[in-house]
Amino acid sequence: MRKFLLPLIDGQVANGDTVISVCSDGEYVQGMLDDGYHIHPIPISRSTHPIKHIRSIWKLYRYFRREKFDVVHVHTPVAALVGRIAAWFARVPFVVYTAHGFYFHDDMKQPKRRFHIFLEKCAGKITDLMFTQSEEDARTAVEQKIMPAGRIFPIGNGVDVNTFDPTKFTSELNLRSTLAIPEDAYVIGMIGRQVEEKGIVEFFDSAKIVTEKHDNVYFLLVGSRLKSDHAVAVDYSIEEAKKAIAPKLILTGMRSDVPELLSVMDVFTLPSWREGMPRTIIEAMMMGLPVVATDIRGSREEVLPEETGLLVPVRDPEKLTKALLRLIEKPDWGRTLGKAGRKRALELYDEQKVVALQIKLIQENM
Repeated sequence: MRKFLLPLIDGQVANGDTVISVCSDGEYVQGMLDDGYHIHPIPISRSTHPIKHIRSIWKLYRYFRREKFDVVHVHTPVAALVGRIAAWFARVPFVVYTAHGFYFHDDMKQPKRRFHIFLEKCAGKITDLMFTQSEEDARTAVEQKIMPAGRIFPIGNGVDVNTFDPTKFTSELNLRSTLAIPEDAYVIGMIGRQVEEKGIVEFFDSAKIVTEKHDNVYFLLVGSRLKSDHAVAVDYSIEEAKKAIAPKLILTGMRSDVPELLSVMDVFTLPSWREGMPRTIIEAMMMGLPVVATDIRGSREEVLPEETGLLVPVRDPEKLTKALLRLIEKPDWGRTLGKAGRKRALELYDEQKVVALQIKLIQENM
């Protein structure tokens, strides 16, 4: 909520709505309460434990009945499912679902994929309005008969164009010094949770190969993981990468100075297995960086191959490495791609336009 939904909450409040956010308790809740946001913590597990989900549904149902909301707007796969079930039992008049990226994806085994599509279809029957961030997700939702076409709208994604402005960061070398990155180093960066499906293992595998070929290349990983994330394979990969390429691998953990960190990078990569409409790619494009991403829903809608960046297959560190080497060995070309990416981001991914579109569609369809 803190990282992705505040612009929408702020926009709705400015529109005259009263917004109460319901989420699991966590480290950011108190700070947001202090900032004046209305938050009601209810535990929502990210696991597949059915008893925990039944408890969440019951608590959400009681809260929705008591508050008598006009609209419930749900986000993220698990919370969206239990939230819609609770809203249906509570007879909430209007339910909106934003699919930030369907849990099922092209690379998923078919039985599991069919099961998750089935869950989306069931939940679609108790949903009044669906937003998808990518055009492809909207088409997929119609093709899979998750909801009727007239109730599905692609809204895109966006960031604050004033915050992600490369002209504001002319002293990035100072931050490089703080991160122990040499002034003349070429920096490949990634932002994301430290979990397998974000392509973390491929990122590290590629880093080990690239640093063997180029002494002046550094890899910068920004992000941590949630307590509920399971990442034993990633832990092993991190330790192996540290042994192999330290000090050329910098792990910052969770940071709030993302624009500054992007200003340190020469190229941004996101080798995810699945995404909705990844905001980190938009942030990187806004900052004028070329992007190397996997050829998946959302990412391939943002990145134009050979124009603003490069696309590579999922789970293919060899192809990822080749793409990164192309940019390392042709830095001027990379900067040209980055400039084109910023122009595209300014045209398509302005956060305020995305927020305004959501408010408008909710009002028109209630």
